[in-house]
Amino acid sequence: MTGIIVLVVIVLLVVWGISIYNNLVKLRNNRENAFANIDVQLKQRHDLVPQLVATVKGYADHEKEVLTRVTAARSAAMNATSIDDKITAENALTSALSGLKVSLEAYPELKANENFLQLQNELSDIENKLAAVRRFFNSTTRELNNAVQTFPSNLFASMFGFKKETMFEIPTEQREEMDKAPEVKF
Repeated sequence: MTGIIVLVVIVLLVVWGISIYNNLVKLRNNRENAFANIDVQLKQRHDLVPQLVATVKGYADHEKEVLTRVTAARSAAMNATSIDDKITAENALTSALSGLKVSLEAYPELKANENFLQLQNELSDIENKLAAVRRFFNSTTRELNNAVQTFPSNLFASMFGFKKETMFEIPTEQREEMDKAPEVKF
């Protein structure tokens, strides 16, 4: 009788361990799927940036530094391979695009250009979609990180190589810029 109880306890422990492991795998896969959704939006963004830069070049030849920074950031973002590298590169591209938006304020005739307005609207739409999929990615990352760091799943996580993953966050420089009150001019 004792042998049967020991066997049942062992079987229950094995099933419990398998369940925890499978949950960790599911959470990791959800995070990777969430980043794949971000990749779709980033691809559209990367395709749109050269069109936007070409349109702006016609109006703003002396803004070459800003345009070069945007182009270099886009290239780095497209060449990033790991999720962490992509997060870093995309934050740099977001920063470069912000610099482009500031530079464009000096060109009222550009702001009235139909092609530019369409590109700007498309970029705005993509940025909104990116914000939504980033929130979802961060949610799935938080779920995985919670499972990796809480007991008892943390025991299995460390055994099988699961680790705390990076969130898709705004870099400190951009956060400081966002905390400033907007400047209103008439």
